Amino acid sequence: MSLQVRSQVSLKPYNSFGVDVKARLFAEAHSDADVREALTYAQSHDVPLLVIGGGSNLLLTADIQALVLRMASRGIRVLSDDGSKVVIEAEAGEPWHPFVQHTLMQGLSGLENLSLIPGTVGAAPMQNIGAYGVEIKDVFAGLTALDRQSGELREFNLEECNFAYRDSLFKQEPGRWLILRVRFTLDRKAHLHLEYGPVRQRLTEQGIEHPTASDVSQAICSIRSEKLPDPAVLGNAGSFFKNPLVSAVLAATLKGQYPDLVAYAQPDGQVKLAAGWLIERAGWKGFREADAGVHKLQALVLVNYGGATGLQLLDLAQRIQKDISERFQVDLEMEPNRY
Repeated sequence: MSLQVRSQVSLKPYNSFGVDVKARLFAEAHSDADVREALTYAQSHDVPLLVIGGGSNLLLTADIQALVLRMASRGIRVLSDDGSKVVIEAEAGEPWHPFVQHTLMQGLSGLENLSLIPGTVGAAPMQNIGAYGVEIKDVFAGLTALDRQSGELREFNLEECNFAYRDSLFKQEPGRWLILRVRFTLDRKAHLHLEYGPVRQRLTEQGIEHPTASDVSQAICSIRSEKLPDPAVLGNAGSFFKNPLVSAVLAATLKGQYPDLVAYAQPDGQVKLAAGWLIERAGWKGFREADAGVHKLQALVLVNYGGATGLQLLDLAQRIQKDISERFQVDLEMEPNRY
């Protein structure tokens, strides 16, 4: 057996919050064969299998009584290139941001707005990651996943993934699908998305009138670095809450009470509110209790100042949810998966 299974392994290096809990069993998958071995091992030893990527979307609240399998497969390949559009495939264990930078170095655009998002390629479709007006679904060409129920490989197209805001089939059916590699359709001619957030303003400040995809990526990296703490320095999982979707009636009511409310009308008639604005308006920005807190520059980010437990972070998140519900009649949903 090539799979190396270890016992009682600290998961502190494998979750971006830096929460120190132990995995009963731990292994890394570098190939499809390793994945199948892990499934067989878990079944034969009668333990659950928990699959993780970069650990940037996890809140661990206790020791994990399972075989934790970290996807570590690497590889990037071009599947087709017609001179205009390029289909590129990456293994699930490829770190996301370096993959984005690789595509830009090849002269390909489409992923630049998703620069500096932590995590791995395999985890990206799980919650249809998005930033600055672009989501995975906008550039998605397909993926290969292993059905843990049948052991068969299945190819998914765009429609079959049921992508929605921070959601997908793979999130709706937790524990069934294990994503092995993902494909993207990228362009040699840039079609830039500059209208969401301060991207265009940042480019103007830099004196860039005719930006390239790489210019957009660098601007977004600059913006994100100013707003979001580096998990290697300060434990966090990025945006902790989803931006809530509310009715137009509630949005109008809140806008009447708070003229500076940050809100975006949606095609279906609903309105997306900025969760960070709600949390900051409620006074939570910069809050700290022991080593669990809310970042001083970005209210959407919960942080571990060093020794916070997952339960302390969860308690803080639930208190914020309760407060926002009572103040604004808006329910916030947590983004990280909790174990």
